[in-house]
Amino acid sequence: MADSSNCDLKSLSPLQLFERVTEQGEKVRALKAGKAPKDEIDAAVRMLLSLKLSYKTTTGQDYQAGLPPRDLVLINNGTAKEEDEDFVDPWTVQTSNAKGVDYDKLIVRFGSSKIDTDLINRIERAIGQKPHRFLRRGIFFSHRDMDQILDAYENKKSFYLYTGRGPSSQAMHVGHLIPFIFTKWLQEVFDVPLVIQLTDDEKYLWKDLTTEKAYEYATENAKDIIACGFDINKTFIFSDLDYLGSSTGFYKNIVKVQKHVTFNQVKGIFGFTDSDCIGKISFPAVQAAPSFSSSFPQIFNGKENIQCLIPCAIDQDPYFRMTRDVAPRIGQPKPALLHSVFFPALQGAQTKMSASDPNSSIFLTDTPKQIKTKINKHAFSGGRDTIEEHRKYGGNCDVDVSFMYLTFFLEDDDRLEQLKQAYTSGELLTGELKKVLIETLQPLIAAHQERRKQVTDEMVKQFMTPRKLAFEF
Repeated sequence: MADSSNCDLKSLSPLQLFERVTEQGEKVRALKAGKAPKDEIDAAVRMLLSLKLSYKTTTGQDYQAGLPPRDLVLINNGTAKEEDEDFVDPWTVQTSNAKGVDYDKLIVRFGSSKIDTDLINRIERAIGQKPHRFLRRGIFFSHRDMDQILDAYENKKSFYLYTGRGPSSQAMHVGHLIPFIFTKWLQEVFDVPLVIQLTDDEKYLWKDLTTEKAYEYATENAKDIIACGFDINKTFIFSDLDYLGSSTGFYKNIVKVQKHVTFNQVKGIFGFTDSDCIGKISFPAVQAAPSFSSSFPQIFNGKENIQCLIPCAIDQDPYFRMTRDVAPRIGQPKPALLHSVFFPALQGAQTKMSASDPNSSIFLTDTPKQIKTKINKHAFSGGRDTIEEHRKYGGNCDVDVSFMYLTFFLEDDDRLEQLKQAYTSGELLTGELKKVLIETLQPLIAAHQERRKQVTDEMVKQFMTPRKLAFEF
């Protein structure tokens, strides 16, 4: 039995081993606190020591609570060449592969779980309708504890949603819509409260912005978020700079997280250096705190045991691995997560879109003409050099940005598959594929702009006022 267990441990990634050690440590503490029989405690301690030994053998370092193996992630794509590695952290995404980041390797490295067909089918059974296209197409591809959320839902227990936006510019781009489109769908099918964090404090700390400008960007971005169609009776949007001063629950949770994470740990997780300002070092606790329902006493009536589900891009996962490690030590449930892929820049999937490069992005403020020009001029093509070669050999949908964007925004699965086959066979040319994307995005963005015009400053104020939502807790 021990040999079998050791074989199982050898197949785990360093991060999975780290989480196993953490969970076993929690089990030992719970057994001791519950005055369990001595032989049961001794067996759990032996397992903990065995796991710690496996962790040290695998990583070459002693296990330290709250300090995962360093994962400002360099994922080797099968070669030793530095230029062939993917780099992912909460601020930067880079890969040399035209297909984009290797998400299967990222799952292994981060120790998350793949969203497989079984989970998608279970979600469909729970909600009684077809899953969102982002699930069907693997755009949300990884999770932590989504099965627990479904267990709770099936047992008529509530949970809540938390997502966010770092307001670094006045205008958002289409990539920024992805978590909000999906979160809106989750809120509707599960009928749960939603909190949306605007990290204007983060942008002040990281960028050359005044606090006033960061807050202005937050309120402007809130208009785009509200224009996605969120229900004001079920949604609370808050700016960190604003909400921190009005919520004792929020600040108490920030302080609790700060007490349980050391400087060494945040250096290991986020790559901070001795020359970084102390605001950056303490910020991860601010992003962690909305994972706990007691940060919103006006919504949850002071209850601390409501689990949280966080839809986000996978580059934000380091924040929530830290949060999940701290949660049991401050008496809170671990947040669950759903991770999305990155939305690629127009120039190709080697990087994610940037709000600071106008030609890398389709902005929500772009005119139909600007959308057409950007796609025709800048969208990386998977087509051949000549029409003759394209007709003969076909295009490559794996690297073609227009096809990638259609995967995000074209609702019709059959139409998407037809386009893929036609482009791969050479029947459909690059210019024709770009035309389909232009005709898909132009009305989508125009409709968004119309909805945004209806969002008044007073509406923003209502969404951002701490208050009870349409739920009883």
